[in-house]
Amino acid sequence: MKILALETAAKAVSAAITEDGKVLAAGYQDTGLTHSATLMPIVEGLFRNTGLTPANIDVVAVSAGPGSFTGVRIGVSAAKGIAFAVEKPAAAVSTLAALARNVSFADGLIICAMDARRQQVYNAMFEAQSGVLTRLTPDRAISLEDLAEELRNDPRPKTVVGDGAHLCLNFMTEAGIACRLAPPHLVMQNAISVALEAEVLAAEGKLVTAQELLPVYLRPPQAERLRMEREAVWKEGSSS
Repeated sequence: MKILALETAAKAVSAAITEDGKVLAAGYQDTGLTHSATLMPIVEGLFRNTGLTPANIDVVAVSAGPGSFTGVRIGVSAAKGIAFAVEKPAAAVSTLAALARNVSFADGLIICAMDARRQQVYNAMFEAQSGVLTRLTPDRAISLEDLAEELRNDPRPKTVVGDGAHLCLNFMTEAGIACRLAPPHLVMQNAISVALEAEVLAAEGKLVTAQELLPVYLRPPQAERLRMEREAVWKEGSSS
């Protein structure tokens, strides 16, 4: 099974083509340029260099969130367009589950952490045992303080991964909780792990159509939160 995978949920952008777990081609860029300008040139390069076309792909996978609202929308929109054009199924991959794939070799507790601002992280917890991942929590937005309380009495080795890994590691260290950082080349999100997680979804019969592919947000965008806060203040002032 050939999979085209896209990852745009955080600062870096990447794409990969895999076949039955083998990486055929991959591209990664972290230069600060917008994903709308960098993603498709990477994808086009993958097809050009492999001699494949979108019609040769069996599944289009994308990191569907959580993550940057703009980044997630770009990736999901691109995946929907490609899958729809060639009438292929899609895989809506959890950004956090894909991150856990980065370090599935590290037995113990895997703490996936993406910076959600305001001393919060987008987080999911997994246990790795001999390369097999077991999900322990749903994807969630949680404060670092609450996460520390969950981890405080857990004796398992702990590996932190994700663009919020350094933030999380520093907080846990100050709280007296021993953690280790994922290797530098595996800390960040990447499309290869998105493809590996998509293989699991395919085996479980959890692929979707292009029309069904949707982004996953764990909380409303900042603009929406500000609007709700203003409305709450206005209603409170009107009732007083």
